[in-house]
Amino acid sequence: MSLPDQTQPAPRERETAREEHIDRRAWLVSAVSSMGATAAGLMVPSLLPAAEHANPDPTHVPGRPSSPYGSRARGETAQRLTTATHSLTPHQTLHGIITPSALHFERHHNGVPMIDPDQHRLLIHGLVERPLTFSMNDLMRFPSVTRTLFIECSGNSGKEWNGPTGKTVQDTHGLMSTSEWTGVPLATVLTEAGINPEAAWVLAEGSDAAAMTRSLPLAEVLKDALLCYAQNGERLRPEQGYPLRLVIPGWEGNTCIKWIRRLKVGIAPFMTREETSRYTDLMPDGTARQFTFVMDAKSVTTNPSGGQRIEPGFVEIRGLAWSGRGKIVTVDVSTDGGQIWTPAQLQDPVLSHCHTRFRFRWRWDGEDAILQSRCTDETGYVQPTRASLVAARGIHSSYHYNAIQSWKVGRDGQVTNVQV
Repeated sequence: MSLPDQTQPAPRERETAREEHIDRRAWLVSAVSSMGATAAGLMVPSLLPAAEHANPDPTHVPGRPSSPYGSRARGETAQRLTTATHSLTPHQTLHGIITPSALHFERHHNGVPMIDPDQHRLLIHGLVERPLTFSMNDLMRFPSVTRTLFIECSGNSGKEWNGPTGKTVQDTHGLMSTSEWTGVPLATVLTEAGINPEAAWVLAEGSDAAAMTRSLPLAEVLKDALLCYAQNGERLRPEQGYPLRLVIPGWEGNTCIKWIRRLKVGIAPFMTREETSRYTDLMPDGTARQFTFVMDAKSVTTNPSGGQRIEPGFVEIRGLAWSGRGKIVTVDVSTDGGQIWTPAQLQDPVLSHCHTRFRFRWRWDGEDAILQSRCTDETGYVQPTRASLVAARGIHSSYHYNAIQSWKVGRDGQVTNVQV
């Protein structure tokens, strides 16, 4: 009878050692996975998250742990161009039709107010049966509606009245964005207060330092205006009107009052500063066109566009089209300055009062080219040429410029803003 080999563990001992090894490994993996940012800073370099350690093979190191609020990938640097009163959406870097909330254009008249939603109130008064005050909790108890809609500042592209000014599509068309908006129909809230029969207009007022106000025709805003408290699935951001804003499908952005605190019902326009000395269209004969609410059909090629450079060969021309009067029906693209027009492909979904993405397949031969897009909406309105728009409106306005945009592709592939 031979004795057991004392240099090797017995079968049961080998199994126990294996289990202990697995348990220790599982514990280490679990511990690393549960570490927060502070603990991660204490890790040895081989255990640092791939994004921080910049390891060429991310399969060799654990990834970073989850975070309470997401952030974009390192190297993604799209951002808004900002001034004291507004910021511009970088359409040349975006995809699809939804604008990320962080890149949605902003426009304000005296800064972005910081408002406590628990203290915020909406007052409804004037020609109503019973004046009412609503808290945010009151408003959020009403049945909600969610719609995907564009908002465009009436000054979008306004500098182009006097010639090819903007260098990029962000410069020329950055004062527009599309989001998914959630809120309560304005009609629901006004009906709660009881509208008097003689009422015809309503004044909307914001809580910002400018107390931004606009007069709105009652019959029109009762159709589909929304009092919104959410954007793209989360509560509004401060620059977008937190905690409550008005969104009127297809109307110029200044009517979509942000930080809204008051609605006064009356029989006539209230003739505020923003609809007399501002937001009026100066015509060639010296008169001013007032209460131009709806944004007419418009389109723009976003790729290729100003500031970009392309190579000879296949290029997919991409862009956006939209109309304040409803759906986009067709978009035509020209690569020779408007001599020949060819239908582009519209990408689903095609929604009313919403950006529509279009695509056009093109093979560039390396010669000079002029890229243009022209859209038609469901009312039959066709986006005008610059010449026809100027003939009707002159060049002394600052608002509602919706002429066909032209981008020149030079033989070096550089794309610049031109007018033809």
